[in-house]
This record gives sequence, C-alpha cells and structure tokens, in this order.
Amino acid sequence: MNEDTIKGKWKQLTGKIQAKWGKLTNDDMDVAEGNTEYLVGKIQERYGIAREEAEKQVHDFNRGI
Repeated sequence: MNEDTIKGKWKQLTGKIQAKWGKLTNDDMDVAEGNTEYLVGKIQERYGIAREEAEKQVHDFNRGI
C-alpha cells in the first residue's frame, strides 16, 4: 500500500497500528496522519530498535493490509 492510500485510510488504520505497536499513543497517531517516516521514527523511539528494523516492520505491516 502506498503512502497516499495510507493517508486516505488513516482513520481506519490507526486501530490496527495501535494493536500492533501498543506503545504508540493517540497523540502519535494524530501527529503521524499517514506519514510513514514519522511512524517509523516513533516505533524506533518507543521500542528502542534500529531504524532499519522499524522500517522493515512498517513495510511488512503495509503489505499485510
């Protein structure tokens, strides 16, 4: 799913995203508004993982939706 599609379906996806990455807050979701780079950065920050791993997780999530 490309970033434009993600932005268009952001409201529907926030629940799925928070189910997968429970440490993300509603404020994180509001600020992200479909911006995958921001989302990757927040996942990296909250979970203390490498950027490459966070990017892989988001990419895998995007393929699964």
